[in-house]
Amino acid sequence: MGVLFWICCGVVAGCGGRLLLRALRRGVHVPWPWCAAAVGLAWGVVGARIEAGMPWWWAGVPLGLGWLAVLLAACDLRAARLPDALTLPAYPATIALLVPVALHEPRASTTAAGGLVLFAGTYLAVRLIAPHAMGPGDVKLAGPLGALVGAVSLQAVLGAMVAAAALTLVATTSRRAGAVPHGPAMLLPSWLVTLVWP
Repeated sequence: MGVLFWICCGVVAGCGGRLLLRALRRGVHVPWPWCAAAVGLAWGVVGARIEAGMPWWWAGVPLGLGWLAVLLAACDLRAARLPDALTLPAYPATIALLVPVALHEPRASTTAAGGLVLFAGTYLAVRLIAPHAMGPGDVKLAGPLGALVGAVSLQAVLGAMVAAAALTLVATTSRRAGAVPHGPAMLLPSWLVTLVWP
């Protein structure tokens, strides 16, 4: 299977994701090229890594996270929210993605649990201390991201969190008014970590 195959699969998955967004209880309308092109590109990059030797038991992580990242980023940018209909099912989906990883890298289950606690715990603390600074959707999303990035290492989780804060700060300083969605800043570095490892 070549890169073109993965791009085509990503385009189809992106179109399906767009339909899913519209079908949500509080549906989000996203122009079809956004999802189709973005997931196609993300899956094409993952496909190139697979062709270069990424293990099959890890490939599902950047593929699944790439799809979810596009959908959630689109929601946050278009509607300024991360819907429960996507963030909550991400928990069982994360477990499913990490089962084959844990079978091949047993330590990954421990570091994934630690990553979940670190990422979600930090975001929850920020939410409790300064509710206006952190949305509830960001806290819910931090759990699955922490687990997936944590399967790489706890240092990677810290790096993803710092990168997310830095990206949000840059976006805030370059935007004149209004709240800046934090979801895309969380998702991009997390996906990149899963893309380059192992």
